[in-house]
Amino acid sequence: QVQLVESGGGLVQAGGSLRLSCAASGRTFSRYCVAWFRQNPGKEREFVASIDWSGVPREYVDSVKGRFTISRDNAKNMVYLQMNSLKPEDTAVYYCATPPRTYYVVYGGAPSEYSYWGQGTQVTVSS
Repeated sequence: QVQLVESGGGLVQAGGSLRLSCAASGRTFSRYCVAWFRQNPGKEREFVASIDWSGVPREYVDSVKGRFTISRDNAKNMVYLQMNSLKPEDTAVYYCATPPRTYYVVYGGAPSEYSYWGQGTQVTVSS
């Protein structure tokens, strides 16, 4: 089982940057794909980016391509989301998540394909 804890959210002006961190427990974390999602009240959880177990970014949602970068450090059991050129529409609670088993790649970013979730970190971008 994997436990995830996000951090790094906050309030930033449009055009600014934040780096989110996802800290994981478990000796097998390095064998899992990890994704970032975001959600606003009353809206569906939206896929943002994913990375495979070896550190290769897999997918980005079109709206963040060129602005966000996902990365990981398996030695530290950490996954990061570097967010640059932030826009007010990036405001959301951001979650990291992993699928139910190791070496399992999820295509398409469906939240139902992910089993382990953190508690989320709030990102607010002011205009």
